[in-house]
Amino acid sequence: MAWQEKDNALHQVFTFKDFSEAFAFMSRVALLAEKHDHHPDWKNSYNKVEIALSSHDKGNTVTDRDRKLATAIDKLLERN
Repeated sequence: MAWQEKDNALHQVFTFKDFSEAFAFMSRVALLAEKHDHHPDWKNSYNKVEIALSSHDKGNTVTDRDRKLATAIDKLLERN
């Protein structure tokens, strides 16, 4: 599934084998987000991670910074 733009944010749901894989992914995304000076809104339920990206400092809109982080998150999954 690709990132979907709705409600002024980029949204994506990621599904993993189990909680450990989901949590490991969240840890990698957290480090990546810090590197991009971005802090996603997200939630986790067992093996699912839902991420919403928007630039709060730009009026809660989708910006190039959000798109760049979304691309970087996708690349994390390509490595596995």
